[in-house]
Amino acid sequence: MRARRPRLVGLTLLPFLLTAWACAPVDEDETADDPGATSAESPAGSADASPDPACEKEQLPLVNAGQLIIGTDSPAYEPWFVDNDPSNGEGFESAVAYAVAEELGFSADEVDWVKVPFNTSYKPGAKDFDFDINQISITPARAEVVDFSDGYYSAAQAVIVLKDSPAADATTVAELGDLRLGAQTGTTSLTAIREVIEPDDDPLVFEDTNAAKQALLNDQVDAILADLPTAFYITAVEIPQGTIVGQFQPETGEQEEFGMLFEKGSDLVPCVDAALAALREDGTLEQLETEWLSDVVNVPELS
Repeated sequence: MRARRPRLVGLTLLPFLLTAWACAPVDEDETADDPGATSAESPAGSADASPDPACEKEQLPLVNAGQLIIGTDSPAYEPWFVDNDPSNGEGFESAVAYAVAEELGFSADEVDWVKVPFNTSYKPGAKDFDFDINQISITPARAEVVDFSDGYYSAAQAVIVLKDSPAADATTVAELGDLRLGAQTGTTSLTAIREVIEPDDDPLVFEDTNAAKQALLNDQVDAILADLPTAFYITAVEIPQGTIVGQFQPETGEQEEFGMLFEKGSDLVPCVDAALAALREDGTLEQLETEWLSDVVNVPELS
């Protein structure tokens, strides 16, 4: 049984019921309750695993032997991280990263974090980290130059406006088309504006989420886009006069998934995928999602 790491008390957001697509699907494995069952997908550290020699800690292809280096941006925003400190194990992505590290055989003091700006994480070339975790959506274009793990979270896009704005009455994606919209550069939120909403005017592009939030407060834009959990934190804590108009998925109906990012060709990917599979199977991912991302109110879907 996995030992529970000490943690600080995270911020509790408003209670809600996540919509069906907001949680990654979980496949039930009937062999999980069979003490004699083995799985080729399980990492060497799992109790019921058939050890994969390539995923033993000493064999892992790491930047620095015996040390797991994880990248993320700074500032690191809630609810993904807490107090802008990825190393405290607080927030969904920090907790997931340490759970994966534990599955791979690393103790918390064998994990180091490095700053990786979001917009440079998925650029081609060598990396100074073993993997990056930073709400990075898995897209075909990015996957041409970097590798991704299996998805660890599925997120919808959310539209944030001020409560007294006429934009707060929007109920469809089409109604967003004549608004002044903005999002952080390089994000799937910006892509969603351009390719799904297709507004009359070009969206404003911001270096980071802080700049986008300030633009909303300064009436430079009518609405900004972000993933749903981030939108909840913004409207519950940072901009209480803000509200979420609604959420939507791409018109293809495909779920947008966040994946851990690796240097192209990394042999570490299968081992991290095996760790994620074990965490999904034993309920850890679901538990962490409930702990850090589920305490928010239901949001309507924009048709």
